[in-house]
Amino acid sequence: MSLHSLHPERVDETRMQAYSTFGPLLIHALAQKLARCQGVRELDKIEQSLVRLVEETDVAAPDAEAMKEFAVELIVSTLRNAREHPDAKQDLEPIDERRTEGRSEDPDTLEEQLQSGLEDSFPASDPPAVVSTAITGGSKDIVGTDEVLRRKKEARRKQSETAD
Repeated sequence: MSLHSLHPERVDETRMQAYSTFGPLLIHALAQKLARCQGVRELDKIEQSLVRLVEETDVAAPDAEAMKEFAVELIVSTLRNAREHPDAKQDLEPIDERRTEGRSEDPDTLEEQLQSGLEDSFPASDPPAVVSTAITGGSKDIVGTDEVLRRKKEARRKQSETAD
């Protein structure tokens, strides 16, 4: 049934059914695409602005407040799912929080700290041991795809020469 064959009295009802059926699906798909492009912080900002938009909208329906609560619930759950999706882009953590206390920003001091850290973990007097392993049974001929194809072509050529 197309829109043109729909009875005029049912157009608005069908439109509302379409919006209520496909609206959440579209919002969910758009939120996931946005989560892949933007970070979690951006989704937080979008959630706040959408909730504010719903709360500030004047609705002339008898159950306006309940409708707003359902709309906010839809926004929050959809964006939460988008944030938790494995493909969602994760924000980079601030570098300030990663700096170890007592570490300097001065390049000379950083170099000294790096050297002292390396000396503590890998002293020059005790190099790591190198273990030699022998593989018994001789060496294997490892070849790539091109070599395999070349050998097959050569074998077919030899076979056709012997058949002649």
